[in-house]
Amino acid sequence: MNDIVRIPGLHHTLDYKPPAAEYIAEQLITLGIENFTKRYNKIEPLVPKYKQKAIAGFSTEAVLNALGNKLEPLVDVIASGKIKGIVALVNCTSLKNGPQDYVTVNLAKELIKRDILIVAGGCGNHALEVAGLANVDAVSLAGKGLQQVCEFLEIPPVLSFGTCTDTGRITMLVTALADHLDVDIPQLPIAVTAPQWLEQKATIDGIFAVAYGAYTHLAPPPSITGAPRLVKLLTEEIEEITGGKVAVSDDPIEAANGIEQHILAKRKALGLS
Repeated sequence: MNDIVRIPGLHHTLDYKPPAAEYIAEQLITLGIENFTKRYNKIEPLVPKYKQKAIAGFSTEAVLNALGNKLEPLVDVIASGKIKGIVALVNCTSLKNGPQDYVTVNLAKELIKRDILIVAGGCGNHALEVAGLANVDAVSLAGKGLQQVCEFLEIPPVLSFGTCTDTGRITMLVTALADHLDVDIPQLPIAVTAPQWLEQKATIDGIFAVAYGAYTHLAPPPSITGAPRLVKLLTEEIEEITGGKVAVSDDPIEAANGIEQHILAKRKALGLS
């Protein structure tokens, strides 16, 4: 607990103070034991009635291995338009901008339907797993081009990459692709989205993505709307500096439209259809 941020009406308020850490830990354990005796055999677990399979562990190395340790196959399917582009969905989960995981799941469905491959990380990644999008059966929800690629490689249209702290490893794949094509990061048909971000780590990831040169969709809007100059910098001016910029929308279709338009513009600039 923290004496700055606290849920109202708590009976016990054990604020974290480093000098008293041992005492606080003992108190928490004691409270837990006492509460267990009150709950034991009296609470029915609300476990979902269904089970879902998911394929996880798509590291940079695993993706390259699926491609025969060559980037040419990935370049070829992007150049041909079977895959329009790649989006990194690095996300938390929040009730602030809709039902839990609603924006995350529906945005992902919109993107794969438009032949855009998703590399997912963070808590939102698990939402996509629960929704069945990290399963080969989800290929039926993808566009025809992405379907062909996924069926050939026997992969789902959403690649479960890991936790939010694996974001840096996602960029390894993107950087390798840029080096292979001899282009800069902002020239690639890629984007980043955090459709229901919550944690402070997401703020760091978002800033990194913009600095990295990526179109970065955020929802809900960051707490900067009271600073119009900062809003203009992040949504417009910074593109001239890093190549990246921030886009904001709580609507899955509107967000997907923005991401797709960005990817198509980058494809056109590279001379791709």
